[in-house]
Amino acid sequence: MESVVISANARPGIGKKATKATRKEGLVPCVIYGGEKVIHCSGPALAFRDLIYTPAFKLAELTVDGKVYKCVLQDITFHPVTGDIVHIDFLELVEGQPLKVMIPIRFKGVAPGVKTGGRLNQKVRRVKIKTTPDSLVPELFVDISKLKLNESVRVSDIEVTDKMEVMTSMNIPVASVETPRALRSATAEEEEEEAAAEGAEAEGAEAAAE
Repeated sequence: MESVVISANARPGIGKKATKATRKEGLVPCVIYGGEKVIHCSGPALAFRDLIYTPAFKLAELTVDGKVYKCVLQDITFHPVTGDIVHIDFLELVEGQPLKVMIPIRFKGVAPGVKTGGRLNQKVRRVKIKTTPDSLVPELFVDISKLKLNESVRVSDIEVTDKMEVMTSMNIPVASVETPRALRSATAEEEEEEAAAEGAEAEGAEAAAE
């Protein structure tokens, strides 16, 4: 499991005035909870870049006053106008203590429907699972090697271990192979031609019978 190492500073004050002063210094206020005590800290926005601006699931190792806290990103607040990071919540990983996280989904295999001209449409990119820190994984997989045109794989098809509980509804489609408009048009034309040919043959047979 990849981790992002971040050096943070303990925050002496946690009120609105102190938090505002922290932001004026170009630092992002953070809180670490879930462990023995709540830790209030801050760090430069660039230090969190590789953790936030990525589709990958990564752990965070925050060093505060010489102590390392292994965490997962739990929540982040952005400024509605500038898009700057306003606040970050981290959940500390505690051995044996369950947590809920959003894990990216990856595909295994190649869908036969794609080989015949279909388009693979991914509808869900992450699912929520409940597990313990020792069972965390960077990604989950779903097999699409049997997916034909107009077929779907669902959350229930995602491969998980017996130590994971999927919190997302099992019936939600994760991906489907859709028939492109051009292919639908070509198929419709073929069907019309076949129907016309069958009609002509039928008329010919009736005429011969008369």
